[in-house]
Amino acid sequence: MLELHNIRKSYGTQQAVKGISFAIRAGETLGLLGPNGAGKTTTVSMIAGLIAPDSGEVKLDGRSLGGDTDPLKARIGLVPQDLALFEDLSARDNLSLFGALYGLQGAALNGATAEALSFTGLTDRAKDKVKTFSGGMKRRLNLAAALLHDPDLIILDEPTVGVDPQSRNAIFEGLEALKARGKTLLYTTHYMEEAERLCDRIVIVDHGEVIADDTVAGLTRRLPLRNVLRLELENPPPGAWAEELAALPGIVSVRLEAAVLSVGLAELGPGSAAALGWLTTRGIAIAHAHTERADLETVFLALTGRTLRDA
Repeated sequence: MLELHNIRKSYGTQQAVKGISFAIRAGETLGLLGPNGAGKTTTVSMIAGLIAPDSGEVKLDGRSLGGDTDPLKARIGLVPQDLALFEDLSARDNLSLFGALYGLQGAALNGATAEALSFTGLTDRAKDKVKTFSGGMKRRLNLAAALLHDPDLIILDEPTVGVDPQSRNAIFEGLEALKARGKTLLYTTHYMEEAERLCDRIVIVDHGEVIADDTVAGLTRRLPLRNVLRLELENPPPGAWAEELAALPGIVSVRLEAAVLSVGLAELGPGSAAALGWLTTRGIAIAHAHTERADLETVFLALTGRTLRDA
């Protein structure tokens, strides 16, 4: 559905995007992740046709995307990070305006507006002015505006920023319903749990380049650390014993904070058995234990050396 071929963009001497390439299949949800300044916003703007790449090509369903007047852009729906709504208009009037800009009119416009309001759970607030809406309701209306013309590709640029958990869950359910209809979604977010829940594949960009393109499971397999064993110790002894534990086969890292020992493991079974056996033979009692798998933020930190929330 969407192909990026070595797209580049510079602002003066600053290279914002240095040759990004990836593709999204029809019906797939792809997460585009990266820290601030990584080139995500510029990349999304080039995909949406808001700015032109200096070189390279953006293709939609096999056709090259042109400038502002390219009719191919009508197959794209954009949910921008900054709310694009008129506060003094009602929800219905906002959607009627955006629908008219998409070329809808008459019964087609009325039907699309009613469906978008229903889909985002805003039918009962259709006549109310947007300025009376909560942040979560505005985000849902922002999504509704992007769906009016029934686009094939929907670009969502951090669509849940600043929303309450109830509205966030409503947005998730809506996106999952869109995917079930066969829509193609490009999703940017700083919330790792969102990407893990929604996305079939993840593309991580940094310094204007793609540094990873895989499923969450595939990205996790790149790590030497697959799982973390967390142990609450009853009587952690003094000394450098944690260094001895870290030297055991299958143990990647060991960190002791207060009485909580975090043991990074290459494989859960052998590593856990080795760590627990070693602690038991030394009389180090364990009050509580649980395991966690390495998550997407762990992957990002390993690939870039910084968390997503760093500038």
